[in-house]
Amino acid sequence: MISTILGGIGLFLLGMILLTDGLKALAGDSLRTFLARFAGGRLSSIAAGAGVTALVQSSSATTLTTIGFVSAGLLTFEQSLGVIFGANLGTTSTGWLVSLLGLKFSISKVALPLIGVGALIRLLSRERLANLGLALAGFGLIFVGIDTLQLGMESLSTRIDPSSFPDASLKGRLALVVIGIVMTLVLQSSSAAVATTLMALHAGTIDLTQAAALVVGQNVGTTVTAALGSIGATVGAKRTALAHIMFNVLTGALAFVVLAPAVYYLERVNAEAGITSPAILLAQFHTAFNVLGVVVFVPFMGPFARLIMRIVPQRGPHLTRHLGPIIAQGPFAIDTASLTLREILEEALSALRELLLAEKPRLETLERFPAVDAALIETREFLTQVRSSPQSGSQYERHLGLLHVLDHLERLSDASREKSFLAQVREHPDVVEVLGALLRTLELCLASIAGDSPLPHGQLAEESRGIAHLRKQSRSRLLLAAAAGDLLPAKGAKILEAVRWIDRLAFHTWRAAHHLFPADPNSLPEASLPQGEEESSESVAEV
Repeated sequence: MISTILGGIGLFLLGMILLTDGLKALAGDSLRTFLARFAGGRLSSIAAGAGVTALVQSSSATTLTTIGFVSAGLLTFEQSLGVIFGANLGTTSTGWLVSLLGLKFSISKVALPLIGVGALIRLLSRERLANLGLALAGFGLIFVGIDTLQLGMESLSTRIDPSSFPDASLKGRLALVVIGIVMTLVLQSSSAAVATTLMALHAGTIDLTQAAALVVGQNVGTTVTAALGSIGATVGAKRTALAHIMFNVLTGALAFVVLAPAVYYLERVNAEAGITSPAILLAQFHTAFNVLGVVVFVPFMGPFARLIMRIVPQRGPHLTRHLGPIIAQGPFAIDTASLTLREILEEALSALRELLLAEKPRLETLERFPAVDAALIETREFLTQVRSSPQSGSQYERHLGLLHVLDHLERLSDASREKSFLAQVREHPDVVEVLGALLRTLELCLASIAGDSPLPHGQLAEESRGIAHLRKQSRSRLLLAAAAGDLLPAKGAKILEAVRWIDRLAFHTWRAAHHLFPADPNSLPEASLPQGEEESSESVAEV
């Protein structure tokens, strides 16, 4: 009996793992794109969380993926709340799957061939088709596990009297909630714990009130995975994990308060509708109290988010808040580095624009550059921990591009604080012209970073080359003017130094933005394609 129950749980868990892994691999980046796309609004993010969880049959997978997205900065903490709430709704699909299919029909007769077909597809195919085969085999194993677990529970029901379990008193229901939490901790899957409870209820080992109390505990116990997933993670990830824990605990407390009247009401309503299956009643209860939790929390998502942010405040540098050693080893490392460099570039360009527009550099503006330097050092250390191979395709290209961005940003930050004599020669026509081109370059890049418009690669390339051409012409004019006695050599040297300085700033701004927002080379005219990295705009003009 015990070996049959353990075997059934093991088969169910194995099927869940195979189904989850197969569907996640089959979806690939689509899962990431789907969550990122639909996590904007409250209702859409809840629907996205519920849909993904129902698909992969694992709220833990959805929760951990969401924590990963928040750590990488792909989702904000506020956006993640809806996904977490939706994941709790989606996980109730397991109860319906078991109660409507696993107990109603002898689906194991279909499940065994499904396992065989899935395994063959997995062995004989590649990539997406192989992942589909893995998911099919996992789906079949789930029902073989349910069938085996059902046999074990039927044997158990002949040896255990429901009265031996904690009774329906307040203390007894509380003990059952604790048992439900322990079941989830041991099985490391609330879905498996719920399925085991459904089997016990169907076999008559426990009654509906006892099963409902167990499910409440299992719903709370699933938060342990989120807590473990947030260890060593970023502040955003810890906030998401805490929000998940608080939501499940408070929803569980609400369900515990209304447990007895809710069970009584469900039994009465279903009896009038001719539904007598206790497993279906339990699935209804599981769904109902999770829906109730979402309905209660959604109107207060804003204050709830602010409460969590107050409990887990942001510490450390703002620009590198998404970086961390665990993220560097995870699947979102490149996305995290890209987002961080995007914010560093925005900060550097914004500070540079203030520097250029001010008649006299303000101390607050100059103090922004050390923060940029510190962020660049930390980002370089982060990228040294990230590994990608040429076989990884786009990930490798993105990794390489980010290293280029880092190099140009470091040069841009260094150049921004050089003494350029700009204040002394700002009114000279040559300086005015190249300064205007640099400011246009900065505005174009900042607009793209803010998402207002795509990066105009061709226009930026032409602006940089135009500045280089103006610098070359300015050099000739200034030398001729100095030779003719129309310009003091010292003044001419300051003007030329300012023009060269602006040229370097424009070039590194253009190259950093180009690598951060790469364009399809086929979409650009040949004259606008960027030069090689070993050449600056100044060296190209000199040649």
